[in-house]
Amino acid sequence: CRSGVLNNGGLSGKPAKFSVSPEDDIPEAMRDTPDVKPRYRLKPFVLIVGLVGIGAIALLLGMLFSRSQSQPPVASSPNPTTSSQTQAKDADQLLGHFTYPEAPTSELKPITPDGQIQLRAAAAQKFLDMSAAAGQAGVTLVPLSGFRSVADQQHVFFDVKAERGQVATKRAEVSAPPGYSEHHTGYAIDLGDGNTPATNLSPEFDKTTAYQWLEKNAPFYSFELSFPKNNPQGVNYEPWHWRFVGDRNSLETFYRAKNLTPPTATPSPSSTPAATPEETPSTSPSSTPVAR
Repeated sequence: CRSGVLNNGGLSGKPAKFSVSPEDDIPEAMRDTPDVKPRYRLKPFVLIVGLVGIGAIALLLGMLFSRSQSQPPVASSPNPTTSSQTQAKDADQLLGHFTYPEAPTSELKPITPDGQIQLRAAAAQKFLDMSAAAGQAGVTLVPLSGFRSVADQQHVFFDVKAERGQVATKRAEVSAPPGYSEHHTGYAIDLGDGNTPATNLSPEFDKTTAYQWLEKNAPFYSFELSFPKNNPQGVNYEPWHWRFVGDRNSLETFYRAKNLTPPTATPSPSSTPAATPEETPSTSPSSTPVAR
């Protein structure tokens, strides 16, 4: 047997020593398929790529930040509608007055028995209704001026300006240049008090019963004060000057692209400025005073 052979192999009876490496104790099958984990050789490459990518992003952000800091701030562009309205307003305004078209003569209707003072048909009818209502309350509304042509305004502005030696800016405080008067439209009217003619075309008109009646009742007939105190146009206070805004055309005429606010109630007349010679008409019955 195998054990007998081993016993006969040595002289001292001790087992024979063999030079055996530790691997010889491991079964051969296991030695042929060692359990060694594979090495991932891509890790250094991925790490390098990641670091390069982070560096590139940081560099890009730095360049963008530096560029934004070096460029001056750009003001936001104005609203196109607001800008166009402002340009239209500036283009259509002269010395505080807006340009107005001249009413066609075919649309004018007389509001006085002699036919000398006229308004557009819609405004004329409303004024006659308002005048009749005022008469029932004991108030006499006297029309002083209605429609005025550009040629008429030429005399009112330039000829009187030359007679008085006024500069254009001063004249514009009390009279509009030709082409820029509300009277051209056929919607504007100057009114006086039949009981106190001395106040015609004067700031003192706001102390009359006619003005007080108009202040309360004119809006019911679609008339409003054109130039109250501290008006946005910078025109002198004119309590006698009223305008009709009772239809689409009249409303657009006075408010479109002009950035105006509707006139408010007139304050106490305690600080009323003194009247100029133009605002004090002749008392002759045959004369027709004009203003603005």
